[in-house]
Amino acid sequence: MTRIDWLSNEKGWEIRTDWLVLSLLAVNLLCNVLANVSFKLSALSPTWRGFLKWQLAGNLAGFLTVLSFTALLRSLPLHIAYPITMGLAVIGVQLVAAGAVFNEAIPPQRWLGTILVVFGILLIGG
Repeated sequence: MTRIDWLSNEKGWEIRTDWLVLSLLAVNLLCNVLANVSFKLSALSPTWRGFLKWQLAGNLAGFLTVLSFTALLRSLPLHIAYPITMGLAVIGVQLVAAGAVFNEAIPPQRWLGTILVVFGILLIGG
């Protein structure tokens, strides 16, 4: 494994940040965004077939989100992994799903909130 960084928290635990952890974070974020996009498409679907198709896709992506988070907990403590993954999910859904995919307006106060989430993730991570 290629190590990028070693972090240490207030209890003295060594928290490993390596390519596996970064990959799991990326998979978690991607699957979370895909799940949310799928559920929105399901809600917008005019047919039962479309509704069920997007529900299936969303639930599969959600299941992969849970699996990647569980694998991430092998390398990071819960009090670090949870806020980082949830913060990244807020950013991903806000910017990618809502903004880019569905062309929903992102007013300045939401951009400010997104920036604050990024700073929060940086504070939690290290």
